[in-house]
Amino acid sequence: MLHNMTTFLLNAAFGILTFLLVLRFLMQWTRTSFQNPLGQMTMALTDFMVKPARKIIRPVRQWDLSTLLLALLMQIVLFALLTLLAGAPVSPVFWVWQAVFGVLGQMVDVFFYAILLMAILSWVNPYSPIYGVLNQLSSPILDPLRRVLPAIQGFDFSALVALLLLQMISRIVLPGLAVSIL
Repeated sequence: MLHNMTTFLLNAAFGILTFLLVLRFLMQWTRTSFQNPLGQMTMALTDFMVKPARKIIRPVRQWDLSTLLLALLMQIVLFALLTLLAGAPVSPVFWVWQAVFGVLGQMVDVFFYAILLMAILSWVNPYSPIYGVLNQLSSPILDPLRRVLPAIQGFDFSALVALLLLQMISRIVLPGLAVSIL
């Protein structure tokens, strides 16, 4: 029971940190404003790691590599701790590959939740201050779909298609790739 609780707490703590770092990376990549509650919270919770890392690793164009590498590091540490906790053989190469797929999975999750929240807000309160942030964050996924799937009778089905595609990537493609590579 103690092992299960420890595993749960490690997954939760490192998962939340990784999610926030990936969110920060994607917000910077999509040039989403940080002058909103979501951006302010993300910066407040990740600045303690990102600011020192930026002194060592500089951004390259629009890519904030320090934030992305910190997310990868969080996943590597998580898999290392889980492996050591389980008493399994130590394999740093395995940890790195698992971490890469963990970060990719978190990216898919960020887009999924942004699109889901945006779709809900479009029905409940489209004038919410967070709606614009979610729209800008999800535009790399939704804009190409909107070009292919025009609105039908005023209904935009691109969010539904995006959610289905993101779930397929999260549940089928990434695990399949992880198993085939590892």
